[in-house]
Amino acid sequence: MAAGAGVMGAALGLRPRTVSGAGDTLRWAVDYGAATDPVLARSYSLLVLEPHHARPITPLRGAGSRLLGYVSFGEVERNRPYFAALDRAGALGKPNPNWPDARFVDLRHPAWTKAVVTTIVPAILSLGYDGIFIDTMDNAEAMERQNPTDNKGMVAAGTALIAAVRAAFPAIRIMMNRGYAALPTVADRIDYVLGEAMASRWNFASKQYELLSDSDWQWQADRLRAAQAANPTLGVMTLDYWKPDDRAQVAALYARERAAGFHPYVATLALDRLWPEPHG
Repeated sequence: MAAGAGVMGAALGLRPRTVSGAGDTLRWAVDYGAATDPVLARSYSLLVLEPHHARPITPLRGAGSRLLGYVSFGEVERNRPYFAALDRAGALGKPNPNWPDARFVDLRHPAWTKAVVTTIVPAILSLGYDGIFIDTMDNAEAMERQNPTDNKGMVAAGTALIAAVRAAFPAIRIMMNRGYAALPTVADRIDYVLGEAMASRWNFASKQYELLSDSDWQWQADRLRAAQAANPTLGVMTLDYWKPDDRAQVAALYARERAAGFHPYVATLALDRLWPEPHG
């Protein structure tokens, strides 16, 4: 499945890179589960999916919709087919305490760049996806902050990796989750940016959903808007977490993000099924 990056990029180069801006309505969602509801899936214009489930994705594609395959740039889960090789190469670090099956990645390691550009992304595209969803870029900033000496250059390496992917695949769709330290540099190389846990989140300590402060929301909103000012075609998405049976609060979360000009989705932390927006 490791198709040549240059060949794949050329094959996908026929698609123009224009996206919906903040003033347009764009319904999007995330589902990492293996049994995505095809009827619900086809109702979204943009859908982020787990690409390693053995299934066809054509039944999940609505008219004119785009499908993005998940890839983590800041850590690697043990069940990924490339985990063992990266571990042997010395590209993996400590486990993520919140997700123990995942190991942090040294984004500076050449084995990681090579794996992403020549194997991981081409494998996702070969399945019929229109692009990739980049997760865990925040890890680079966190690692530099925790150990500035040993982890120096992690953010710069992350931005270089995104630039390498864009150069290899010039017309695919790329969404990045947060990654605010890198965002000013890569805003013109991505098509969508996601503000995760904008107004609500799962608290890993108390093990419950909670609303965030207005200042927390504003902190992300300012950075998302600055990125869109730098790249006016950038689609700004938001993801909030809440109990689906609390329809009033879920609806309020949608309303808040949409009123700010963002494209919202609200789900549970598991992200293992689609949760339609409540109406009425």
